[in-house]
Amino acid sequence: MSENTTPATGPASSDAVDHESVYDGLLGGDDSQWAFGTDFEDPLAGVDTTLPEGADAATLAAYCLMLGDDALVYSHRLSQWTSRAPDLEDDIALANIALDLLGQARLLLARAAAADPSVVPSLPAGSPVPPEDALAFFRDDAAFRNVRLVESENGDFAVSTTRLLVVATWRLALLERLTQSTDAVLRAIAVKGVKEVTYHRDYAGRWFVTLAQGTAESRRRLEAALPLVWPLVDELFRTHPLEAAAAAQGVGVDPATVDDEVRAVLAHVLATAGLDAPDATAAPSIGPVAGGTGRDGRHGEVLSRLLAEMQVVARAHPMGRW
Repeated sequence: MSENTTPATGPASSDAVDHESVYDGLLGGDDSQWAFGTDFEDPLAGVDTTLPEGADAATLAAYCLMLGDDALVYSHRLSQWTSRAPDLEDDIALANIALDLLGQARLLLARAAAADPSVVPSLPAGSPVPPEDALAFFRDDAAFRNVRLVESENGDFAVSTTRLLVVATWRLALLERLTQSTDAVLRAIAVKGVKEVTYHRDYAGRWFVTLAQGTAESRRRLEAALPLVWPLVDELFRTHPLEAAAAAQGVGVDPATVDDEVRAVLAHVLATAGLDAPDATAAPSIGPVAGGTGRDGRHGEVLSRLLAEMQVVARAHPMGRW
């Protein structure tokens, strides 16, 4: 189980009473684990956000927005399983996976804002909304740079399990390479994220095999899920010019470089489950729309509905304090 499975609520222990925030307990007094976030006002407080040599601020910010939007949108989508999962254990597991991704999103959006403040939407004078929240709650769908696979509807548990397996395998490969980023902030976020997403992939992989080898109905649903998820897999490895620039500057990763590794892992899980990936006839790849993909701000209607639900309170109260 990932770090965030530590209960944040419930009967207060003597240790919990001594903590000023739930993050204090997670830190365990080790300041090197700053990426947990120790301050609700600024998750990067005290962190040196100086740009690495050779990095362009606009490129780094745009790249962090892409990774942050992937995490934010998928976190919200997974959180919709809360109280609806097959049992309490998986209800908690999916909620914690969503929480892990939300933490990654907060840090990545904060990094984007620190690198290039011009990316942060304008709010009314005096608004207390921090930059990462402004990026999350005050952008329209066309400004989001997430891949389209993370915004898709959850479907049934088999569809969600299949999508989580693909997304976690892909994101883990990216984060492992980002631990060598020349940007110290992005590097630290990746180091923490690798631990979390390793669990996400293992959780999804175990459930994928369990469903395949379970009942006739669970296998039927898994077989039906594959053609729903696979058409958006190719987009994960399509290199956007900004990703290419970030990789060339040493701060980012070209997603095309993880293609073989990710497909090999997925093939291994599918083989263990006794299933094959759908071919192009059964699951034709969904290509660019109007010349662009999710990285260009081209999204389906599902993202508009998701953002309407996620942003409605913040947009109604831009001067609110929480």
